Amino acid sequence: MKKAILAKKIGMTQIFDENGALVPVTVLEAGPCAVVQVKTTENDGYNAIQVGFGDIREKLVNKPLKGHFAKAGVEAKRFLKEFRLENAADYKVGQELKADVFAAGDKVDAVGTTKGKGFQGAIKRFGLSRGPMKHGSKYHRHAGSNGPATSPGRVFPGKHMPGQMGNVRATVQNLEVVRVDADKNLILIKGAVPGPKKSLVMIKDSVKAN
Repeated sequence: MKKAILAKKIGMTQIFDENGALVPVTVLEAGPCAVVQVKTTENDGYNAIQVGFGDIREKLVNKPLKGHFAKAGVEAKRFLKEFRLENAADYKVGQELKADVFAAGDKVDAVGTTKGKGFQGAIKRFGLSRGPMKHGSKYHRHAGSNGPATSPGRVFPGKHMPGQMGNVRATVQNLEVVRVDADKNLILIKGAVPGPKKSLVMIKDSVKAN
């Protein structure tokens, strides 16, 4: 991985390319991000950069983080993330990263937290089939039998059952950057990106790109 950035999801829209084809895109406000720390193999055992994104009131930051930001000479940020970049040594503390680190045509991976949907049944959560809807069936939206009887007499791990749905980390790979607006710090990515509006999204080089 050679480049990455933090972004806020604005929403989805559609644009037309030079051939007049309609392209659905997700609009991301990427940066500006500040390099808060550069980690090296000698000091930390690995190469990485720590990036801050999003303004936050100073009184909401605890003392250790205040000292961390002050040492870097960077204003307090709401989010801190690390990226293990191959060229981490080329970055400097206090350097600003903007949307123009990516260009149209780049392939990227988008990492975010999916929308939380609360406690859901097995039909909505896993797409299981329902039972007959007549009055006498007494089996409509139940998950069905859970496991064997006497042998082995337990429910196997991973059984599709009701539970918490969504609100998990998800990665969508090999997305295409359609357009970059460096002046407004906007990146338009073809297709959908995990998470609700205003959520944090990590954009980085695709691991599957040729």
